[in-house]
Amino acid sequence: MARTATELMWIDALAVVARADRLHRDFFHPASLGWEPPVDLLETAGELTMIVALPGVGAADVDLVIGGGEIAVTGIRRLPAVHGPARIHRMELPHGRFERRLALPPGTYELVRRDLVDGCLTIVLRRLT
Repeated sequence: MARTATELMWIDALAVVARADRLHRDFFHPASLGWEPPVDLLETAGELTMIVALPGVGAADVDLVIGGGEIAVTGIRRLPAVHGPARIHRMELPHGRFERRLALPPGTYELVRRDLVDGCLTIVLRRLT
């Protein structure tokens, strides 16, 4: 059956909306022990920079462990404080315990800097060997 131009445009539009919805759902990956925040890992000649998306997470609620060839970022994202009863219309940001483990490139590293600003945790590791 031949399709009209309008039908073809709708098919394309619905495919774009479905793809955007999948990307949105996949932004935060559920994990067996909570959720995994998305991470960028960049390497220069002497450093590794890791940027972890942690919206609404306080610095005191994040722990780092470096060792065994990996880095682990763990913590908790608490539900937002609400004063009085509330009806939830949408809740898309994950909450609760999170954990993200990444294998580090071969070598020995030390923590140079750890900053949590604007919902992004930036970790800088210096390569020692």
